[in-house]
Amino acid sequence: MAEMYNNREIEFLSDDFDLVRDKDAKISDTKLATKPTTFFKDAFKRFCKNKSSVAGAIIVLILVILSIVVPVFSKANIDKVSTIEKFLAPKLFEVGHGIKDGFWDGTREKKHIVYDMQNEVPALSEKYSVASVKQSLVRCDVDKEPTLIDVASQYASGGLIVFATDAAVDGKDAYMISKPIAFTNKGGYTLHVEFGNEEGVANSKLGEYAVYLKYGEKPEDRIYLRGSAEEFSKDYSDLDVDIQAILKDKKMSSVTAQVTFEIKSTADAIRYILIKNVTLGGGERAKNLDMLAEVSFDDASQMINVADVNSNSYWACSGRKGIHNAELYYCDYLIDTYMLVYGNADPVTYSATELNGWIQNGWCEYDYTVGPESFVKLTDDCPLDYVDSQTVLSVTKKLSSVTGRSWGYRKLGYDAMPKFILGTDASGFDLVKRAFAGLLTSLFLGVVVSAFCFAFGLVWGSISGYFGGRVDLYMERFCEILGGVPSLVVLTLAILHFGNNFGTFVFALCITGWMGTAHRTRTQFYRFKGREYVLASRTLGSSDMRLIFRHILPNSMGTIITGAAMMIPGVIGTEASLAFLNLGLQGSRAFGVMLSNNQQYLSLYPNLELFPASIIALLMISFNLFSNGLRDAFNPSLKGSD
Repeated sequence: MAEMYNNREIEFLSDDFDLVRDKDAKISDTKLATKPTTFFKDAFKRFCKNKSSVAGAIIVLILVILSIVVPVFSKANIDKVSTIEKFLAPKLFEVGHGIKDGFWDGTREKKHIVYDMQNEVPALSEKYSVASVKQSLVRCDVDKEPTLIDVASQYASGGLIVFATDAAVDGKDAYMISKPIAFTNKGGYTLHVEFGNEEGVANSKLGEYAVYLKYGEKPEDRIYLRGSAEEFSKDYSDLDVDIQAILKDKKMSSVTAQVTFEIKSTADAIRYILIKNVTLGGGERAKNLDMLAEVSFDDASQMINVADVNSNSYWACSGRKGIHNAELYYCDYLIDTYMLVYGNADPVTYSATELNGWIQNGWCEYDYTVGPESFVKLTDDCPLDYVDSQTVLSVTKKLSSVTGRSWGYRKLGYDAMPKFILGTDASGFDLVKRAFAGLLTSLFLGVVVSAFCFAFGLVWGSISGYFGGRVDLYMERFCEILGGVPSLVVLTLAILHFGNNFGTFVFALCITGWMGTAHRTRTQFYRFKGREYVLASRTLGSSDMRLIFRHILPNSMGTIITGAAMMIPGVIGTEASLAFLNLGLQGSRAFGVMLSNNQQYLSLYPNLELFPASIIALLMISFNLFSNGLRDAFNPSLKGSD
């Protein structure tokens, strides 16, 4: 064989070549250093190398599992409002068995709370009985010295009555008048009044006053005890009057009169007097000692609380009536909220139907013809411990109900004293169960909305980005028009038209929710559709569908999936945000509504807001980390990388 090289002919002979290998030796490719893998195995391997993404995925999985398991296995009620169980403190330990008193043991500490000196308990008896409060107190420290206040309080004592004119106007005197009292010149009637003389009370001035017995409407139908019609008094010393002697001097055998305090009004200032006490007394021959005692008062605070301008009052007042320097005690206390609600301090009433049901179950024995002493408790299943009284219908002579001692939790349907790890909210719902039940609803909403928006947006963006031209122009203009309608308006119209329910929320969020995925998909298609491997595949005759789903879309999935994974927490956040506008999903199983309702109690019961808020914050962060891992896992440029 001859070849031309530099215009010279060179001839190659077979002897010029030597065979350097054995002709019987086998030839093969170099053995692969790694095992063959699939796209998803390689993606999973890359995802697992991102430790933060794995942690995020684990947290998301745990939250999803808890949202399914907790509502199913927890027996706590979150459907029927139970106001008696509202605001129970978080409880994990029993009282006295925790790290310290007040730590996660169902107790709640309150400071500077009004103390009821009469019943010797903190002032909670308007809602709970005194017996329940006493039973539930773990600790109560009362101030050693009282606090002086100028505001009427049912728990205050002592002080002075501030009786004042209505305004700084001449000729508009103020009157404090008792109920009519019958006096005789043989009844031994006396009047004692103790005044105060402190200046500058209530931004007004001490005034001139008169005290008299009024037995008619004419000016002459008055018996002045201090001061006179012409000259009012400035004497603030104690007033002691022998009414019997005055009647004898005036030669009056009897008179029905009203004890009257009158303050002279002036134009320069509001005028007042201070009255510490008023005592009307009578001798052995007085027949209206009860009336005298009711009109008298030795405690100004009690008089202010009882007497008023209404017809039932023993003192009527045409001016202003207040209190000055009343004594009020405060306390710091620690109380067991569970014993307060579920304790056995208060009698409980059960109907005859309930009692007969227990008797048929063999839990107790009772014969209403014998009475409460016939009650016998046979098993611990019986809610009643013993019967105090019974009510029998007067006509039929049948048993109506029984009242006795019973643990409150039995009346509410619990077998044992309940324990709520994070307490209860304003509706009496277990916070943990309600939070995870709401999370399950929100997650389901997020998955449904995200699945539709991802699928529809992926198809829309693929078509728009791949074909371009007029197709892309028309599709983009449609998106711009639809996107120009505020989502809040869309949701509001949907709720007004279809009602506030799960389907309406899905519909409203899906109308515009797919456009973000469509925009990202379109951008990725514009990025990859002109690449060499796409042109090569088109040259080899690949169809549009094959180019889209086999070549372009797989290379775009990293960015698209990242955005799609964030759609779920985005939907949950949207639902929670709309709840603050009263547009969220309604009901006890709505996460956003729970956050919205609990925010008003943030200062008093922070656990009601912090726990669900921490769940949604943790969910957002975890989904973010998880989506970052998906982006790297589905990035084809990292395939096979370590």
